[in-house]
Amino acid sequence: MTYLTFLQTNARWLAGGFLLTAFSGFGQTFYIALSSGHLREEFQLSHGDFGLLYMAATLASAVSLPWIGRSVDVFPVRFVGLVTCVSLGIFCLSMALVNSVFMLFVVLFGLRLSGQGMMTHVSMTAMGRWYSAQRGRAVSVAQMGFPVAESLFPASFVLISAVVGWRTSWALAAGIMVLGALPMLALLFAKDRIPRSDEQDAGLIEGRQWTRGEALRDPIFWLLTAGVLAPPFIGTAILFNQVYLTELRSWPLELFASAFPVMAGTAIATALVLGPLIDRYSARALLPAVLLPLFSGCLVLALLPAAPTAFVFMGLLGISSGFTAAMSGALWPELYGSRHIGAIRSVAFALMVFSSAAGPGLVGVLIDAGVDFDRQLLVMSGYCALMIGGLTIASRKLRDRQNGPLD
Repeated sequence: MTYLTFLQTNARWLAGGFLLTAFSGFGQTFYIALSSGHLREEFQLSHGDFGLLYMAATLASAVSLPWIGRSVDVFPVRFVGLVTCVSLGIFCLSMALVNSVFMLFVVLFGLRLSGQGMMTHVSMTAMGRWYSAQRGRAVSVAQMGFPVAESLFPASFVLISAVVGWRTSWALAAGIMVLGALPMLALLFAKDRIPRSDEQDAGLIEGRQWTRGEALRDPIFWLLTAGVLAPPFIGTAILFNQVYLTELRSWPLELFASAFPVMAGTAIATALVLGPLIDRYSARALLPAVLLPLFSGCLVLALLPAAPTAFVFMGLLGISSGFTAAMSGALWPELYGSRHIGAIRSVAFALMVFSSAAGPGLVGVLIDAGVDFDRQLLVMSGYCALMIGGLTIASRKLRDRQNGPLD
């Protein structure tokens, strides 16, 4: 099946997956962080205070995700997706009305759980379950929602908030979720996808179907997790502190916001290339290359303070984001089967949310403690180098497992 034929045949389901990841942007760090300056000023919070509050809210969402995420194995994708869509809209409106630190915590928890958590989880789980032989392409198309949101949402927020204020911008986001995203997703997912017999012959009926308990007892699961958690930890930490970074470098905030389309472009290009490669060579074969772009990006940002560095870094971060999203969407069902993928992926995704919480909190505390930001970037780059070696080992072990007994 050619790429164009695949897109035409599966347009409604791929569009639904794309919209879920795109509208998750309202609960992603890159969007929430644009209000960080207003929130810190209004509630008299330091960088560390807000970072710890954000970390606590995100950690709470991570703890909740393994239990709520199992709903995709129990209820239809359409139902879970629509409920999540409404929930995200409610918390966007709540952000527009937030009036205390406690309410801010609750709102951040809801945005992270429903936006970054469930919207993404539903999309990637659906693509992993509905497709096998074309899974790489399906995941790559669905995850393009991330770079599209990253390219459109920040610049739109900066422009709209300059005219109507940041609170009204969040109210508009709530309206978009309820009046735009909800009816579109209801229409696209009105018909569930039933794989055809030729897709089953191509590999939809897979080998061993691991339970969540079996996957969690697999040492390779944890080695992989230690590697694939680096991008959300590092990327979230840097984007969350983008206001501090621009102040440190004497860059206009608009300059950094204008670099988001570069990140989106490289992420989309990466997805277009990576999807067919995953289908041809498998996700596990490509593991050693996952962290190379992020390793390079951290080095560039630490060592080159000139303004054009923002665009170089965001381009490399986009490659990393496209790589990570496509790989994580295809990797878990490839390794552990699709029967219990909702439960297994909810744990992996909860850990990802945990890492995205730890990044802003830890970096915020270090900033308050006076630790040089460039030094932090070099440490992040060093961790990527270490985990490139770890993922290379994991890839070889998985190849040996594939060629050997199932157990």
